[in-house]
Amino acid sequence: MILALRTDKPEAEIYIYDNDNLLAKETWEAHRELADTLLKKIREILESNNLKNEDITGFIIHTGEGSFTGLRIGNTVANAMAYSLNIPIVSSEGEDWISNGIESLKSAKVGELVVPKYNAEPNITKPKGS
Repeated sequence: MILALRTDKPEAEIYIYDNDNLLAKETWEAHRELADTLLKKIREILESNNLKNEDITGFIIHTGEGSFTGLRIGNTVANAMAYSLNIPIVSSEGEDWISNGIESLKSAKVGELVVPKYNAEPNITKPKGS
């Protein structure tokens, strides 16, 4: 099973594929709650399809330009899960990001990590009171 994540916009997306066949899709308005909801939503979509983490054989993460925090959270979760499950992970972007990612997984190596692609430098402000 392939798990695909997109977290670069306020509406987050999770997909489960069996090769090229879509088995399940979950979208929700995550916006500022992404860090609190992403792992819960992954667990829920797996459980509702009678799957466990160990059934995942590859990860696709959308890494195109978008929300700095959303990309960072999604990439961190995907990289951590891929590492802990010892499965390959690939990044993809554009309109056909899932089909391109499925193709990329065929030659992906276990242990490689992906990084997000930001459209600008982060705007980090000083903490209040500093």
